[in-house]
Amino acid sequence: MVDLNLSEEEQVEALKKWWKENGRSTIVGVVLGLGAVFGWQAWNQHQQGVADEASARFEQLSLAVGAGNSESAAAQAEALIQDHKGSAYGTFAALELAKIKLAAGDSAGAETQLKWAMENGSENSFRQIARLRLARLMFGAGRLEEAKAVLDKSGVDSFQGEFAELRGDIARKEGDADSAMTAYREALDKGVSNASLVQMKLDDLTPTL
Repeated sequence: MVDLNLSEEEQVEALKKWWKENGRSTIVGVVLGLGAVFGWQAWNQHQQGVADEASARFEQLSLAVGAGNSESAAAQAEALIQDHKGSAYGTFAALELAKIKLAAGDSAGAETQLKWAMENGSENSFRQIARLRLARLMFGAGRLEEAKAVLDKSGVDSFQGEFAELRGDIARKEGDADSAMTAYREALDKGVSNASLVQMKLDDLTPTL
């Protein structure tokens, strides 16, 4: 650091010495610092560009679904999954593709997409949606043990009510009214989204005095 008490000539000489000793490392530090800043900005811009592109493609997918163009929608969904598998849009596309395949009668294809979303979803909430839909698909196909196995790995989060309701439906299907009522009560306690329907299910099983 320059001593403020030095004469002007001494200051110039001191600066020359300091620059000779430290100039190169200073330049490198500045360059690296600027490179990091601009590199980070470039990376953010790139990421934003990728997100914008994925968003536009998902919008086109949604339009195709809304128009009933299932063939085009399926192709767009598959491409979106391939190109953006690590993003939320890839997960959304897999969930949409599962619905398209199920509507077309391809339950095996729908199951494949739901399993992929459950295992590869970018967010836990997306993975849980896929898990719930997969268990419902299995339940609808009469594969009760497989549905229960999927539900057993659901964990503890805001979807507990939905999972409990499905457990109640499975127990009811198996003829276990007591377990079904317990599950329905749990669903209501955990804040299931369709509380009125669950209450109706519970009332149907509750003995009248």
